[in-house]
Amino acid sequence: MKKIGLLSDTHGWWDDKYVKYFSECDEIWHAGDIGSEALALDLAGIKPLRAVFGNIDGYPLRRQFPKVAHFKVEDVNVMMTHIGGYPGRYEPSIRAELYDTKPQLFISGHSHILKVMFDKNLNCLHINPGAAGISGFQQVRTLVRFVIDKSDIKDLEVIELNNKSE
Repeated sequence: MKKIGLLSDTHGWWDDKYVKYFSECDEIWHAGDIGSEALALDLAGIKPLRAVFGNIDGYPLRRQFPKVAHFKVEDVNVMMTHIGGYPGRYEPSIRAELYDTKPQLFISGHSHILKVMFDKNLNCLHINPGAAGISGFQQVRTLVRFVIDKSDIKDLEVIELNNKSE
């Protein structure tokens, strides 16, 4: 059983609440637009970090993290990318790869909109954790935590951080 802390679109913004909410997790996943190497290092200092680069991330982060990550946790195949869309509206540049690999869990960021949706066609759960940083139009910053237990994805929690003005 693995407890996962998931965030996206930090745009270099550090919040001490990342430590509070992710310290009990086994891994932290970042779905792109990390924003700085320092932030990636700080997150990796909490728990092991898996990440993909986003469209604002520069060369050092693009060298360290892939555009698309495929990995297995417990018995769940995961695909993670920054710009991925969502069921019924997948990003054309990743659609073929998504349908070819058929992960049980598809993670993306970019939209700054928290979404958790099940794709019946792919038999796949899609999670976009929204945005954890202060850049963008989102009114509430969000994180997600969940558990992968063998082939089950369960105990999903949405954590709302303070609004952008605080």
